[in-house]
Amino acid sequence: TPWEAALGASIEVPTLDGTVKMTIPANASQGQRLRLKGRGLPGKTPGDQYVTLSVIVPKAVTDEQKQAYKTMSELWSMNPRAKDGGIS
Repeated sequence: TPWEAALGASIEVPTLDGTVKMTIPANASQGQRLRLKGRGLPGKTPGDQYVTLSVIVPKAVTDEQKQAYKTMSELWSMNPRAKDGGIS
């Protein structure tokens, strides 16, 4: 979720050897790759598993949810189409 990406979170991630807890760092981005060392293909030296973050943006259905997005747009001056993300 956007708040987990912005604030950081601890989530469960499936691996070849079962589910593990993974820490998402604060200010994570859509498409960011994180490594789970030793959780990939088994072997003499187990491989690493890479997790690509997918930030799912919830739909604003209620007036309160729409207002929350409006408030966010007023708090951040941002041009997502700028080369550097345009965050100021």
